[in-house]
Amino acid sequence: MLISGFTVLIAMAGLFFAGDKTYLSFGIATMIVVGVAMLGSLTVLPALLSKLGPRVDKGRIPIVHRFRNDASGSRFWKAILRPTLAHPAAAAALAGGLLIVLALPAFQLHTAQSGLESLPTSAPTVPTIHRIEDAFSNGVAAPAIVAIEANTDSPATKKAITALSSRALASGQALKPIEVDVNASHDVARVTIPLVGNGVDDRSNEALKTLRDDILPATVGRVPGATFAVTGNTAQSVDQNSLLKSKAPIVFGFVLIFAFGLLLVSFRSIVIAVKAILLNLLSVAAAYGVLIVVFQYGWGESLLNFTSNGGIAFWLPIFLFVILFGLSMDYHVFILTRVREARDRGLSTGEAVEHGISATAGVVTSAAVVMVGVFAVFALMPILDMKEMGIGLAAAVLIDATIIRAVLLPASMKLLGDWNWYLPSWLEWLPRLEPPTEAAERERIEAPAALGPTS
Repeated sequence: MLISGFTVLIAMAGLFFAGDKTYLSFGIATMIVVGVAMLGSLTVLPALLSKLGPRVDKGRIPIVHRFRNDASGSRFWKAILRPTLAHPAAAAALAGGLLIVLALPAFQLHTAQSGLESLPTSAPTVPTIHRIEDAFSNGVAAPAIVAIEANTDSPATKKAITALSSRALASGQALKPIEVDVNASHDVARVTIPLVGNGVDDRSNEALKTLRDDILPATVGRVPGATFAVTGNTAQSVDQNSLLKSKAPIVFGFVLIFAFGLLLVSFRSIVIAVKAILLNLLSVAAAYGVLIVVFQYGWGESLLNFTSNGGIAFWLPIFLFVILFGLSMDYHVFILTRVREARDRGLSTGEAVEHGISATAGVVTSAAVVMVGVFAVFALMPILDMKEMGIGLAAAVLIDATIIRAVLLPASMKLLGDWNWYLPSWLEWLPRLEPPTEAAERERIEAPAALGPTS
C-alpha cells in the first residue's frame, strides 16, 4: 500500500517541474487526495474491518456474487496466462510488437492550442463567432497583438509602426485590417495584426515567427529605447508548447529516476525496477500513439464528432504521462508484491507469476473497468481537449490491464526466471522493506543451534 501510494505521489510531484502554475496546483491537489487516501487505508479501513469482522462479507448481490474468485485466484485469468507462460517468447514478441506498432505514431507528436474547432457547434455562440470571423477578419478570429512601449508621439515610433503594418502585409502572412491603438499617456501602443491560418496551425505559427524574428526587429526594434512583445492566441500556443517541451525532459527524468529508486529499494531487484519502468513507458507510448492516430491524424473524426486541428492539446502530453505512469506503476507494484510473496513461499517463478496475477485479477480488472468507463465518458463531451484526455486515459488503462498485465509482464518474468530477482553485490547495502520470509526466519533461528554451545 505504501509503495503504491508513494509511486503515485512521485509521479504527481513531477508536475512541480512543468513550469506552469496550473500543473503545480493540480499536482498539489492530487498529492493531497492520494495522501489522505493512504492515511485512511492504513488507519480507518483496518479499524472498520476489524470492527465488522466476518460481517463484512454479509449480504450477496444477486448474480454478481457468482463471479467472486476463490482463494486460488481467477479461473478466467489462469486460462489466459497458461498459453502465455507455456510460450513466453512468442507471447512477448507478439505483445511487444503490437505495443511498438501502437507507439510508433508518438514520434510524430505535435501539440497545438485548440482554436474554434474545439468548441461544440451546438453552442449558440459558436456559429455567430464563425460568421463574424468570416465577415470581418477573413477567417482569423484571434489576431497577433503587438505591444510596443515607446514615445508614440515621436516621428521615429510613428514611422516604425507604419513600416510594421506595411511589411506585415507585404510578407503575405498578415491580413487586413491592421489596427493601432494608443493609450492616454502616449507611451504604449497596441497593434492588432490578423495572421494567416486558423490561429494554431503551421501557417499561423510560421507567420508569428516571421513577425517576431524579422519584421518587428527591422521596424520597431530600430527605434531607440523602444521595447515590444507579441501576444495573442497563436503566440500563447507557441510559447506554451515551447515551455512544456523544454520542461518535459525534466518532468520525465524526475519521475523515472525516483520511481526506479523506489522500486529498487522495495523489491531489491535491479531487473524488476528496470523492467517495470520500461513496461510502463511502453504502455504510455502506446497510449500516445492511439491518441495521435485518433485526433492528430483525424481517424476518429466521424466516430467522435470532432474536427481535427492537426495536433494534440499542448497541456496533454505531460498531464497524461504523470497520471498514466502513476496508475500503471500502482497496479504494477500491487501485482509484483503478490508475485514476490508467492515466490518467497517456495513457488517457482512461473508458478508465482500465475498465482500473483490471477490472485490480483479481480481487484485490478474491476478497477480498470471502472476507470475505462469513467474516462471514456469524457470522449462524449463536445470540447475537443476533453475528448483527447478521455480517449488517452481510457486507452492507456485498457492497454495496461490487458496487453501489459496479461501477456508482456508474465511472459517477460517467465523468460527471465530467477534473474528477475537479481541484485548486484554492490547494492546489498540497500535497506530491506519487506518482512523476512518464514524460511529465512527459520534459518536465522536454527543457525546458532547448529553451531553448538559456546564457552
